[in-house]
Amino acid sequence: MDKIRLLITVKTYPTPSTRYREIVCTAGIKEDGSWIRLYPIDYRFRDYSQWYKKYQWIEVEAIKNFRDPRPESFNPTSEIKTLGKPIGTAQNWAERKKYVLSNGAKTMCWLQKQSQKVISLSIVKPKEVIDFTWKRTTENWSSQQIFALNQIGLFDKNKPALLEKIPYEFSYQFICEEPNCNGHKMMIEDWEVMELYRKMREQHGESQGLEKVKEKFLNQICSPERDTHFFVGTILQYGTWIIIGTFWPPKCNL
Repeated sequence: MDKIRLLITVKTYPTPSTRYREIVCTAGIKEDGSWIRLYPIDYRFRDYSQWYKKYQWIEVEAIKNFRDPRPESFNPTSEIKTLGKPIGTAQNWAERKKYVLSNGAKTMCWLQKQSQKVISLSIVKPKEVIDFTWKRTTENWSSQQIFALNQIGLFDKNKPALLEKIPYEFSYQFICEEPNCNGHKMMIEDWEVMELYRKMREQHGESQGLEKVKEKFLNQICSPERDTHFFVGTILQYGTWIIIGTFWPPKCNL
């Protein structure tokens, strides 16, 4: 068992799990620049003191998740201790970049050729972001998922409302920096996308709300003034890569 000090960079939207009720996949970077994935974390059911934010340091005891062959996957075995306030964006995100980009970025083409038993978390720099799209999915959880979500834990600190099913799948289409890249279309499961959709839907309605999400994730996050990167990780069951977060500091020459 190790005590891990981790800078949080990613929180995915919660998903139902028959084994763990809800799963929030959390990823971050250790002080030496290595990547760690923490799961399962029943985030919404934990005491508020354990509600970590992006770019906040945490400390947690964890063991290698032996159900998961991916080298970065660890199972938290203690309460999560947050360490100070999240790192801010001063000097073009200098302190964040010191850790996030410490080992450089990979190309998506290169990552897709690797086994997830060797690498399953990374950061990539798109050469060109072509589009941000969505497609409609089911509006309701399955009966099995609802059963999982309604399970009551003996030591639950919180009893949150039933997790909302977001009826859309959001994706980026981009070209990576690999020579002769044919392009990538990858789903994004960042919690921030889903929460922004919910907020914009309430304020502007379904159709215009979706356009507001696109405005943020394409025109702002991927604007020419931003040094945009994508946090990426694999889906264990399939070994395929998805985008799990964005990193978009201003370009330093501005």
